[in-house]
Amino acid sequence: MSRGKKIQPPPLTGEQVYERVCQVDITFGKTQKKILGKSIWKKKSVFFDLPYCAKLDVRHCIDVIHVEKNVCDSIIGTLLNIKGKTKDHVNSRKDLVELGLRLELQPEAHGQRTYLPPACHTLSKLEKRSFCDSLREMKVPQGYSSNIKSLVSMKDLKLVGLKSHDCHVPVQQLLPVAIRGILPKSVRHVITRLCMFFNNICQKVIEPATLDDLENEAIVILCQLEIYFPPSFFDIMVHLLIHLVREIKICGPVFLRWMYL
Repeated sequence: MSRGKKIQPPPLTGEQVYERVCQVDITFGKTQKKILGKSIWKKKSVFFDLPYCAKLDVRHCIDVIHVEKNVCDSIIGTLLNIKGKTKDHVNSRKDLVELGLRLELQPEAHGQRTYLPPACHTLSKLEKRSFCDSLREMKVPQGYSSNIKSLVSMKDLKLVGLKSHDCHVPVQQLLPVAIRGILPKSVRHVITRLCMFFNNICQKVIEPATLDDLENEAIVILCQLEIYFPPSFFDIMVHLLIHLVREIKICGPVFLRWMYL
């Protein structure tokens, strides 16, 4: 089968996973040397000691609010270049050089300083101020969301103290408004699609016929994000987007399972 015609492999059942990890032997502790073989399986979860674990269709239910929070932190941190939150830094630019990708973005050394050429998602100081002003001046009904105004620091041009419930409404509805007019259309479009994806999967009523389209939408969004954001952006929390719709098919709507209750 040609590379362009490959299809997504079916997810492994619990029994199939258990057959692959049952022989894995690992000694816990930082002082122990781990022997890495060719297999991708490096650890057997202690939950497989339970007699029913391998028979479960969902063995690790993903909490959507934490996925929202981490994805929101990554996007806002990268757009505003927040120290410790941004995914676009010197090391990530060096990764691009090693991978042979986007060589026009490779870091440039000027004496003791390193210059990072602006990427398509890089905001100027004026654009950062416009982004923060948009969030700071938004008014919503009482009880609709947390007080976004208190989270915006106009002095440092960043958002501070974001908790899980602080990210829920911004990542679904406010972020597309805040980035309007300050990013290239293609970058703005994919971020808006990501926000709409979260909004759709968190609805209290979901039509089962639309779930396949939502699952395909998650794959397309991640592929488009890879075009504009560096490889360091795609940590495990961003990857979990792929599995959210499958869990809806098995477990039902998200609002019955998340930790907001």
